[in-house]
Amino acid sequence: MGHPDILQICAPNLLWPVCLVFCLQEESVLAVLAVQAIRRMRGGAQSQLMLGSDGKLWVVKFQNNPQHRRVLANEFIATRLAAAAGVTVPLCDVVEVTDWLVTNTLDMVVELPRGLRERYAPGLQFGSQFVGGLMPGQVVDYLPDPLLDEVRNLREFAGMLVIDKWTGNCNGRQAVFERRPREKRYRASFIDQGYCFNAGEWSFPDSPLRGVYQRNRVYAGVTGWQSFEPWLSKVETMEAETLWSIAEQVPPEWYGGDTAVLERLMEQLLMRRSRVRDLIVAFRDSNRNPFPMWENGARVVVPRPFDAMTDAGKFVM
Repeated sequence: MGHPDILQICAPNLLWPVCLVFCLQEESVLAVLAVQAIRRMRGGAQSQLMLGSDGKLWVVKFQNNPQHRRVLANEFIATRLAAAAGVTVPLCDVVEVTDWLVTNTLDMVVELPRGLRERYAPGLQFGSQFVGGLMPGQVVDYLPDPLLDEVRNLREFAGMLVIDKWTGNCNGRQAVFERRPREKRYRASFIDQGYCFNAGEWSFPDSPLRGVYQRNRVYAGVTGWQSFEPWLSKVETMEAETLWSIAEQVPPEWYGGDTAVLERLMEQLLMRRSRVRDLIVAFRDSNRNPFPMWENGARVVVPRPFDAMTDAGKFVM
């Protein structure tokens, strides 16, 4: 974890959360500095596309976004967990936006209910690298069926389903498709993890159709548990150290500085590793019939409010 002197004061038989408190107090956050705001992105979080001092484009979510401050922590934790499991997600990091940049950029305002507006809050924000970068080939958020069938990593929709069920994503699964210059086929990147852990609630009200992609076609190749490998095994066997090392990098201001709340969230995630298969089975056995090639038992009828959620989450970041 980068602090041997800190770890030495923690008894070997103690749980990681005890060490986490010390590490969060000592760890300094190394952030990418935003140097230019380019444009507002679509979506409920009202993110900004920004140029970083590293020369890369970042989709930046701000602490005072209209959804919830905790969605920044959700994005960071769930994206890093997905990457650890081997799913294709954009690189993410902490991005620092200065007060000078906010003050001197006209469009750096948040639209609030009842016609209210306020400036973006300067400080440490969540950044996700813009898919396609500075010289994109072609990036889209929808593909017709023939092109969708040819996506290079189509199997990863099953892998991302594992992550979404584990982290309790209460929104529809979002993905963008990138085709680089001189390539004929697209590759999916899975974006927008802000509504994992039930958005700002940090709870897990599981339901069969939450956290799933709106088109069954991406799951057509699922024939059984082997279709969820290697991602399912990586989640079920993920070390506690991996989770705590991710948690300690989350800026405290993203969750109100209450380390006990963050510790409880990570402990719940550790316990939920063993529930992922049951959550996938609930989706499999729903009346949506997402896995027609998988022989299964009786169907479970999903209540209409949740059935309607198949069209939820049509925003990008």
